[in-house]
Amino acid sequence: MDRLAPFVSDPFDQPPCRGCSSYLMEPYIKCADCGPPPLLICLQCFTRGFEYKKHQSDHSYEIMTSDFPILDPNWRAQEEMALLEAVMDCGFGNWQDVSNQMRTKSKEDCEKHYMKHFVNNPLFSSTLLSLKQSEESKDLDTAITFRPSDEPPRPAFDSALSRDMAGYMPARADFVEEFDNYAEWDLRDIDFVEDDSDILHALKLAVVDIYHSRLKERQRRKKILRDHGLINLRKFQILERRYPKEVQDLCEAMRHFARLVGPTEHDKFIESQTLDFELRKEIKRLQEYRRAGVFTFRGARVYDCLNVHREEERLKRCMLTDLLQCLQDSTSCQQWLHRQAAIDSGINPVAPILSSADGAGRRNAPPLNLTGLPGTEKLNDKEKELCQMVRLVPGAYLEYKSALMNESSRLGGLKLAQARTLIKIDVNKTRKIYDFLIREGYITKA
Repeated sequence: MDRLAPFVSDPFDQPPCRGCSSYLMEPYIKCADCGPPPLLICLQCFTRGFEYKKHQSDHSYEIMTSDFPILDPNWRAQEEMALLEAVMDCGFGNWQDVSNQMRTKSKEDCEKHYMKHFVNNPLFSSTLLSLKQSEESKDLDTAITFRPSDEPPRPAFDSALSRDMAGYMPARADFVEEFDNYAEWDLRDIDFVEDDSDILHALKLAVVDIYHSRLKERQRRKKILRDHGLINLRKFQILERRYPKEVQDLCEAMRHFARLVGPTEHDKFIESQTLDFELRKEIKRLQEYRRAGVFTFRGARVYDCLNVHREEERLKRCMLTDLLQCLQDSTSCQQWLHRQAAIDSGINPVAPILSSADGAGRRNAPPLNLTGLPGTEKLNDKEKELCQMVRLVPGAYLEYKSALMNESSRLGGLKLAQARTLIKIDVNKTRKIYDFLIREGYITKA
């Protein structure tokens, strides 16, 4: 019975005959009762009744040949396989190179035969269509980064976009450097031969199993990246910015657990947390209305309007205070007017208001308001006064105080130069803090 022999372009790549060790040329004989591995012999050894180990001359056999047509009477099976291998090596459309590799068919014959039997064949097209529809139905609920109808981006190698996408090539659905990129190196020297012992054969199979597990892990990671839309991280971050800050922090924390659930379940969880945040915010606002004695939605609207009005009045009072402080100097007043004009036009000026008065020409800043600042409750009255005058927040003052006290205790005293080395702030503020701590007995002067 004739069987299709595996086509190899180089005859020296064919397995040798088991009987005479010559390179097999078609047709040759394959024993149907022996194997694996298959026992192959040439016609000369077959006619002599060659026997080897368990192989007997009366075993069933198969004639291995490729010299028969499959799709076209003018194309033998060996030529069909040669065409497919040439297209795989040279690429679709390079028909001249395909013809040069085959050597038996012209460029026009190769193109016409391939397009007729492998591209426009109704049997193949219907099979591919059904496979495509099954894949689309399988991935219907997954969050794909780029839809099939979209043109995927093709960033240049080592560009900013390519680095953002971790070297992902959308047109090929591969990375420049895959996870566990050198997993194949463990298999490069493995060869299964018939003379291997059972232990060596089992060891080689174990290495292959390990390689398969590494390939599965590579595909699992790639699937997580694709399904959750994490390939283009910048685009993913832009989508996250529509959430409030608290929900964004939750997304960042829960991203490590996204691999445990599907993309749809993860998105539903984030959306439910967003809804929970909005509900809590609304409940807090309603509780504020209740504490203020508001029990109707109409009253809530009036309450909001009054709050806006109170805030405007507070800003006006602050503006009036600043103006009164600047009226003592014409230059400062003029700068204040320019600053207010800039604010009214939508510009946020940051230049300080200077005064032409004597000294350094700077207007003394008003005392710092410590109301609501963290750490204020830990200060006594003198420390609060110090923080207000030097405009230092309580948390920073407590940190500086602790550092100076520890250094003074370690050295038995502290100099002003050493204090300025420890505290990297304005030297005038450091001197005031240093003098205050010595005066109050927190540290000793060296």
